[in-house]
Amino acid sequence: MALQAQTKPPYQVIVTVRDTDTETWQFLEEFKDCKLPLQTVKVTVGGVVAAMNAGLEVVEGDTVSITDDDAAPYPNWLERISAYFLSDDSIGGVGGRDWVHQGNQLLDDSREIVGQLQWFGRVIGNHHLGVGQPREVDVLKGVNMSFRTSAIAGLRFDERMQGTGAQVHFELAFCLTLKRAGWKLIYDPEVAVNHYPAQRFDEDQRQKFNNIAFTNAVHNETLALLEHFSFLQKLVFAFWGIFVGTREALGLLQWWRLHKSEGTLARQKWLASMQGRWQGFRTWNKTHHQASKMGSRVLSTPDNCFQMDKPS
Repeated sequence: MALQAQTKPPYQVIVTVRDTDTETWQFLEEFKDCKLPLQTVKVTVGGVVAAMNAGLEVVEGDTVSITDDDAAPYPNWLERISAYFLSDDSIGGVGGRDWVHQGNQLLDDSREIVGQLQWFGRVIGNHHLGVGQPREVDVLKGVNMSFRTSAIAGLRFDERMQGTGAQVHFELAFCLTLKRAGWKLIYDPEVAVNHYPAQRFDEDQRQKFNNIAFTNAVHNETLALLEHFSFLQKLVFAFWGIFVGTREALGLLQWWRLHKSEGTLARQKWLASMQGRWQGFRTWNKTHHQASKMGSRVLSTPDNCFQMDKPS
């Protein structure tokens, strides 16, 4: 197991598991004699947000490192992460590359721009393709992200995220909240995990279009950005989202660009995108007054693994 092979042993390992996941519970029962300081947390609510938040409730260390059940961190993962937090008190989060294995093939492309939010609303991920030197970013990826617990004290993943499983973009609002509070988020390609994308047991089947999953993803992105943009940015984002957009959240221009190659599929994606934008706006409009009084929040996912550094 990847956590057993760490050059820096974990102080606490938290595994969040759905109450209905009999296969995982059986595995953990057989695995109970492992040398890891394992702690299981039962989750009765579906979705990544509920599982993440349940895990955060029992964190004891100075830092928390999060990965998924379909990922295996490199042996020096925890050691590199710990070094960053010890080197700079202003660092609130650290993440790195997830090397994606698609069957027997390793996705070995490269991108210099990673984890950036452009001022008009375009979110650039590329965490699985990042190369180059360590740098500050705006958002980390759920499969490979770590946080200083003092930075996220009281913060929880946003329970308004839509979806019954993956709840795409759940990291976005969390990371932007830390950035607004003045914390640095660092992306280092050498802080790496191997990622073997597993089957999702919800409407989101990764590479296969699903109207509900597509709408949910756009809703979640829209909600997160509306929470953190200024009034002027909200106006620009609304214009850009409706008339331009991206391949993952189509505006009119993207629909026009894709309709010749994708036909009716492009139209379905565009309609789902517009529905997601509208639903995201409605969710934000309905709750933003209450949210401003309550302060910041956080998100979660089933079968996530949390590793804690020892408290000082």
